[in-house]
Amino acid sequence: MKLIVADDSTLFREGIIGLLERRGHEVIAHVATAPELIDAVGQVDADLVITDVRMPPGMSDDGLRAAVEIRRQHLGLGIVVLSQYVAPAYARELFNPQSAHHLASDVRFAGSPSAGNVDEDAPGGLGYLLKDRVARVADFIRSLDIVAAGGVVIDPEVAAELMRHEPSKLSTLTEREIEILALMARGLSNAELADELVVSAATVSKHVANIFLKLGMEPGEENRRVRAVLAYLTEQHAQR
Repeated sequence: MKLIVADDSTLFREGIIGLLERRGHEVIAHVATAPELIDAVGQVDADLVITDVRMPPGMSDDGLRAAVEIRRQHLGLGIVVLSQYVAPAYARELFNPQSAHHLASDVRFAGSPSAGNVDEDAPGGLGYLLKDRVARVADFIRSLDIVAAGGVVIDPEVAAELMRHEPSKLSTLTEREIEILALMARGLSNAELADELVVSAATVSKHVANIFLKLGMEPGEENRRVRAVLAYLTEQHAQR
């Protein structure tokens, strides 16, 4: 995997580079500011970007803003944003439908098993992880693999905070709809859902449409499947 690493801390940046290279990955560019990150993405052919939220020049959310802009310009590029703190607002910005076009329908929490049905040819995914996740090397590398393959990874601590700040809409779903949503979270397509539940494809489509509607996702909105699964997995984690 070819990566770009962006962090204003030389020590942290070099630590990630060393970790990645020991795992057989190639860091083809590393930068310390948000403008340098945007420039690097335009100059090299990478599979994945890893960036800190807070970077120069503003030392605010410059890295996150750069990630959102890169997402708009390079849909096929996987992006993992690292944060020092649990900040739900940053996660919401990254996973905003307008900045998360064409994601594969696979969502995982950092530390969960590898993505099973993610298409390796799918557009790059998105990840939002706390920086201390990097120390859990196996989890961190697995998260990078999932995002590079088009999946979505969110840190469990961030997911729990998101649930604290946003009321759940899953209580409006029927038991059957919850069952279908759980299977969607495993990466099953509508056709696979029909086979699993021994029902018609039309029945599955109706249930899935009802799920989207009850979760406030109108027809025509992008990434409804990803967002529905993310809502389900986030609540499941918060209830543990």
